[in-house]
Amino acid sequence: MPLDKAKSIISEIKSGVIRPIYFLMGEEPYYIDGIAKFIEESVLSEEEKGFNQMVLYGRDVTVEDIVSQAKRYPMMAEKQVVIVKEAQELSRTIENLVSYAENPQPTTVLVVCYKYKTLDKRRKLAKVIGKSGVLFESKKLYENQVPDWIRRVLASRGYTITPKAAQMLVEFLGNDLSKVNNELKKLQLILKPGAQITPHLIEENIGISKDFNNFELQNAIGNKDIQKAFTIIQYFAQNPKNHPLVMTIALLYSFFSKVLKYHALSNKGEAAKVLGVSPYFIKDYEMASQHYPMKKASAVIASIREIDMKSKGVGAANLSQGDLLKELLVKIFY
Repeated sequence: MPLDKAKSIISEIKSGVIRPIYFLMGEEPYYIDGIAKFIEESVLSEEEKGFNQMVLYGRDVTVEDIVSQAKRYPMMAEKQVVIVKEAQELSRTIENLVSYAENPQPTTVLVVCYKYKTLDKRRKLAKVIGKSGVLFESKKLYENQVPDWIRRVLASRGYTITPKAAQMLVEFLGNDLSKVNNELKKLQLILKPGAQITPHLIEENIGISKDFNNFELQNAIGNKDIQKAFTIIQYFAQNPKNHPLVMTIALLYSFFSKVLKYHALSNKGEAAKVLGVSPYFIKDYEMASQHYPMKKASAVIASIREIDMKSKGVGAANLSQGDLLKELLVKIFY
């Protein structure tokens, strides 16, 4: 997992083991920014940074400029740090870094931030960096992996969070780890160490309703709580900007797809692993499977697809979000 690898890299630097090259790449910028920032703040003292720390930007330099800077010797310090941000702008010529990577300057710490792209690991640069430095790939987490990430990050800071509270954050913020982390930091400012983050705290301090959100709608539908489900979609219809239909449709499609998978499991004890959800939420799928047999669950998925098409103007004109949600619930319940 990227979190474990990132922790390992930072721990190694703290222990005094500093590599000549850190090539940080991948779809998730959170870890790339985090590692680069740690190196930027901790490798050199404040007095050393003036002459020995340089930040370059991929759109403004060439690979040859980077190599030239990296080959300089530090002034009145043991090392210099060269950080290249937005290095993905150099993707067409990045392989030109091979010759330097084969024989890097031992007194230079070169940090390359190559966001949203990855090196071809079959080519020479990736192989050489893997031997002389650190080649780190920051992979995007799936949304069902984010609640566990939240739990682990908070545990490392001395906090806990309820499963529902974690799910509320994911439902509202998705898998953008930077946004999630920013909200967690806001909560930490008002909480004492050791405190538990609850849905009530999130509602009060982040503005996510603990009663009117997609997670609660999913639960109401799964439990066949018709009144609650219609109450929630009425709230959604009055607040369409905060509750876009596309998000609701995506979540319900994912939920009923997992209900179908749950039906097909011969060993229900493996449900959490197969469905990719926390064991805490398996009871929701067990309950939904009782209310929606396999044939009905398949029909619900077909209805969700139909409403999705209508929301895009296919087969329906000028229907509001509220009307489409009501039509979907009627199809699901009746």
